[in-house]
Amino acid sequence: MTAAPVELACAGRTVAEYVTRPDLEATLSPRPYFHPVRTFAGTEVTELMPADHRHHLGVSIAVPDVGGRNFWGGRTFVRDQGPTWLDDHGVQRHLSWTGRAAGAFTETLAWIGADGETALRERRDVRAVAAGDHWALDVAFTLTNVTREPLRIGSPATNGRPGAGYGGFFWRAPGTSTGIRVRTPHAEGERAVHGARTGWLAMTGTAPDGRAWTLAFVPADAATAADPWFVRVGEYPGVGSSLAWERSLDVPPGGRVTRRVVTVVADGHLPAAEIDKLREALCPAP
Repeated sequence: MTAAPVELACAGRTVAEYVTRPDLEATLSPRPYFHPVRTFAGTEVTELMPADHRHHLGVSIAVPDVGGRNFWGGRTFVRDQGPTWLDDHGVQRHLSWTGRAAGAFTETLAWIGADGETALRERRDVRAVAAGDHWALDVAFTLTNVTREPLRIGSPATNGRPGAGYGGFFWRAPGTSTGIRVRTPHAEGERAVHGARTGWLAMTGTAPDGRAWTLAFVPADAATAADPWFVRVGEYPGVGSSLAWERSLDVPPGGRVTRRVVTVVADGHLPAAEIDKLREALCPAP
């Protein structure tokens, strides 16, 4: 049974719901997720289990290949074979809260493979913070290899599918929105920004009721800034920060991987100058 969602608040308003223990089929790689996420005006900017990719779960941390375990959902890309249904789907299990308030929480999770063994243990820190007239979702996670062997974090790209280096923080935006655009401080359009390493990446769109929205993704530390952005617009609207873009990420026993992404959730189409100011306020340079 799905646990009741945890509400996340900012400036006295509920801006997101977080589901810790979803009741999902194994092929979706069950994991905690945020949905719906809303702007202050109430516009939804996430999508859950869309028909085109049912394993896209709002905002989540999802990795398609952790030592041969699928924590992304759907088919696994097999070299020289292509997308293939395998019995390799893992689950991210919420273990405990180590801190919890109206606008923030810290939790511990176990990443458990289809064989029942725990591959990773995670600490996840989340905050909803004011960002000018808007708000921002601040998500940090640390993955620790709890096995006795090195763990290879990979992606379809590292397994032979060029341009498909997804895995890590991922945000599925609503496909019902129109006029979706993506840009960075120096480029615009899916082809130009896919794979870019940049201080921010923005996606904008217009909901069916005519209300515009902006999501501005900001890498909040040096390790995250070094990861390329995975971007889709034509096939579906989604943005992720990639752990294994072209090369696998090898984690020794006891080793840790830490990343942090801060996402401005705004009404309207924000100009680049305003995004620059919000980035400086939320993630000031050291």
